[in-house]
Amino acid sequence: MMSDPGTGGRHLLVRFFRAASLVMVLVAVALLAAIATMHYAIHGAEVQIPSLKGMTVADARSQTSGLGLDLEVDNRYYSSDVASGHILTQSPEPGTVVRREWRVRVSESLGPQKVEVPNTVGADERVAALNLRRVGLAVGKTARLPFAGAPEGIVLAQDPPARAQGIEGPSINLLVAGAADETPDGFVMPDFTGVPIVSAQGSLERVGIKFAPPAFVDVPISPIGEGNAPPKMPVAMGVVIAQDPVAGSRVDQTTQVKLTVAK
Repeated sequence: MMSDPGTGGRHLLVRFFRAASLVMVLVAVALLAAIATMHYAIHGAEVQIPSLKGMTVADARSQTSGLGLDLEVDNRYYSSDVASGHILTQSPEPGTVVRREWRVRVSESLGPQKVEVPNTVGADERVAALNLRRVGLAVGKTARLPFAGAPEGIVLAQDPPARAQGIEGPSINLLVAGAADETPDGFVMPDFTGVPIVSAQGSLERVGIKFAPPAFVDVPISPIGEGNAPPKMPVAMGVVIAQDPVAGSRVDQTTQVKLTVAK
């Protein structure tokens, strides 16, 4: 008895669709596996930055190393709140998601300031550096300025000043007398407090330092002194009462000085 040709064709068609369905299932499984593998490869290489503030540098280095991160101490500052050898600040902030081998930068506390800033003004630059190192301080930025009244290499000014308390870092910036034909590469910001604004602006113009339009503010009149206390003199109009950068800071031709003036 001969089979129906239509029945055989239907069987072939059914087998074809079954095979095609199996192939589609295998492709879907392979695609899901690839997606899962990619997700693990991407997110498995990511870590969350832990909170390091207050930890010792050794403990923080151990913890970050275990997460595949690199720890770098960028700066060291004095602090009356955080013990010496412990971390003051960190970057990135805790909770930030980064890739492994990311560099975490921290600042380390030196504890409270226990050294007195020596007076280096009038000393030779090399002697000044030696005296600073002797008490655990370092030379920060050095600016040079030709100065007719001092031989080359003599320290003209320093920031922070001698015997300063509550300084931020263990480095002292120096202004050093340069050669007569040397182009100045910076200046130490003078204290303009109480100086008429016109005089302050004139001083800045003479050395090529830019300044913003002054900010004029009302200054309340001080009350008359009580008892035997002498009366406080009122602030004169037109004088500088605040400045930015502060006195002693290093400034150059790229700095814009902001002065606040009493009106």
